[in-house]
Amino acid sequence: MKFSRGLAALILTLFLQTTLVAEYLYKDEVIFNPQFSQDVETLGKELYEKTGISLRLVMIKELADKQSIVDYEKELMKEFSEPTILLTFSEFNSKVDILASSASLYKFFDKRQVLSPVASPVQALMMAIFYTDSFKGFKETVTNYGGTIIPLLAGKAKPGEVLGKYSASMFNGYADIAEQIADSKNVKLENAVGSVNQIAIFVIKVIFYGIVLIGIYMYIKRKLFIRRKNLELE
Repeated sequence: MKFSRGLAALILTLFLQTTLVAEYLYKDEVIFNPQFSQDVETLGKELYEKTGISLRLVMIKELADKQSIVDYEKELMKEFSEPTILLTFSEFNSKVDILASSASLYKFFDKRQVLSPVASPVQALMMAIFYTDSFKGFKETVTNYGGTIIPLLAGKAKPGEVLGKYSASMFNGYADIAEQIADSKNVKLENAVGSVNQIAIFVIKVIFYGIVLIGIYMYIKRKLFIRRKNLELE
């Protein structure tokens, strides 16, 4: 039997509709990976069954012109009646955000930590030392670390590995939020991936610490060189 273009288009349309309107991977205009979708759905379903909270992942290509990611989330939130948390990623806008349907839901997870651009306390300390000019700024920077999304998103990837970077970072953040909610509710998630999260963050820390140590070494070396030159000129 001939496989017509019309039939192929219909199958593709039905596939995309199914992918875009899943339960917990609520929108996916970026990844289109069945395994990724299944992992999110499995974890999201278990979380909802045990806590009554729907954690939905939304991945879109681009926001509408002049639309903020928060405004987009607020419009989307109108579609849900149960307690809902949206983790939203806009690829072309390079934006990530988390919005809860009720302010009371924020007590179950640390939004600031999840969205922190810094993975480790050492990195936060270094940034606080070199990039802040007030005690308030220092205090805010040094306590803002533990990010499970942005540090991975910011990492370089080869052209063929970009989607893998997106899926790893967003699932890492999704799982982090889910596990924090479960801990707050004193329930255990059988599909939790805490160890995977820790490995990913550990790799980031190792890379960063290596860069920091090299930077410190070069800084000290340069200072000693300048000092020696000044002594020679005296």
